[in-house]
Amino acid sequence: MTVRDLSISVPRQRRVLSVLVFAAVLIWIDTTILGIALERIADPRTGLGATPGQLQWAVGAYSLLFATALFAAGALGDRYGHRTILVLGLLCFGAASVWAAWAGGATGLILARGLMGLGGAMMMPSSMAIIGATFPPARRAGAIATWSASAGVGVALGPLLGGVLVDHFWWGSVFLVNLPVVGIALAGIAWVVPNPKLAARRRPDPAGLVLSTAGLALLAYGLIEAGQDTDWARARVWAPVLAGLALLAAFTVFEWRSPEPSFDPRLFRNGRFSAGNVALGLLFFGITGQMFYGNFYLQGARGMTALETGLAFLPGAIGLAAGSPLGARLAGRHGVGLVSGIGLLVVTAAFFANLSFGVDTPVAWFCAVGFVSGVAMGLTIAPTVAAVIAVLPVDRMGAGSAVNNTVRQVGSVLGIALLGTILTTAYRDRIAPSLTALPPGARDAAAASAEHTRAVADALQRPGLADAANSSFIGAMHVTAASAALALLLGAALLLVAFRRRPAPEPRTPEVALESV
Repeated sequence: MTVRDLSISVPRQRRVLSVLVFAAVLIWIDTTILGIALERIADPRTGLGATPGQLQWAVGAYSLLFATALFAAGALGDRYGHRTILVLGLLCFGAASVWAAWAGGATGLILARGLMGLGGAMMMPSSMAIIGATFPPARRAGAIATWSASAGVGVALGPLLGGVLVDHFWWGSVFLVNLPVVGIALAGIAWVVPNPKLAARRRPDPAGLVLSTAGLALLAYGLIEAGQDTDWARARVWAPVLAGLALLAAFTVFEWRSPEPSFDPRLFRNGRFSAGNVALGLLFFGITGQMFYGNFYLQGARGMTALETGLAFLPGAIGLAAGSPLGARLAGRHGVGLVSGIGLLVVTAAFFANLSFGVDTPVAWFCAVGFVSGVAMGLTIAPTVAAVIAVLPVDRMGAGSAVNNTVRQVGSVLGIALLGTILTTAYRDRIAPSLTALPPGARDAAAASAEHTRAVADALQRPGLADAANSSFIGAMHVTAASAALALLLGAALLLVAFRRRPAPEPRTPEVALESV
């Protein structure tokens, strides 16, 4: 198949890329900015008094809808035009941000976050498809790398903006920062971005959307409930886990047999595609869990302000921004397997370094570990994403690229569900002996989380109990970090083995039609 009507000048290509990068920053800001507000949201005195499970859902709902709606978003973009879906995604994101800012309870916040994830899902594959249709093959890889580097900008801005807003306003203000970004992005899209669609339109896949969403939601629900009940023998834990796995299996079979699948499992027969996606999923599994416990460590156990916490995370974001373009260049010289595999090994070592973090650990050490880890993440993510995209069938530009993004978001969902549950369970085991002398009501209130324990300690004027909460949380954090590191080690091994050969030739370009702006 050949490309039709790609008569777009180089200056306009640059303007298109600038607008898409600006819009993508919104997605990445929102993946990190909420973490700064979690401590405040969890505090029953200054926030919603959300439990660990509710906080896991507030973070996980975004990734859940993001992961599963990517299938439909890519297909709808191929059918109705990717600019159209991109605009709808931005509008959805903005409306959900307003809802989240003034959510009156944890349930409302979770629902709003899910709607924001839906908006993000509509934006990401549409942006990738517009880049693929706008840029010729010779310049496409560089454009994708630039667009991917927007992650570093968003990751850096999220904690800083969140810290300033939380310290000076209320926790809901972290969502209002999205509104000016949405407005400017919409203006830029209307001015310069084309509306590519596939000449051969594909049908939507509602059955696949329902099966994947329900399956992943039930799996995450069961894992989070395990952290609340600490008893895997209860039906409310194992039943949704098994039901979720069964639905995901049914989804895979359904997509395999579908003549026009939104998520094509046959792509995983390619060893490099499978290994790269699994490794990226494991990396995002670890990153999401680390961001979850890292914010509670800095603000809760160490008593840092929201802004101080954002500044402590800044070196990691700077490292990610620096490592992404470096990784792309090094992979071109030395191969994806060597660069990405070693990069992920370094990330693994950084997670093990988390075991040295304590209440009095110098902040400079935390920042140094974060910077090294960020650079290594950039070395891993950018080359691996490029290599995985290179083996995608280009006639599935929208929905096909969603596979890669979906696996990463699924890793995020499972990271917050499983690692968050490990954190909660380990904390409850460690704090239990310190709660035995409390009255029954206070004991139940204090057991929910470290934030609730500190609130009870403050109310009862027991500073020793607050110290026990900090010590127990740090011990639980160490268990969680070690668990994530083991998962990352597996991902590094996959990259080193599967990508030791040179990449396959670049696929041919799909036939697309570009509508006039």
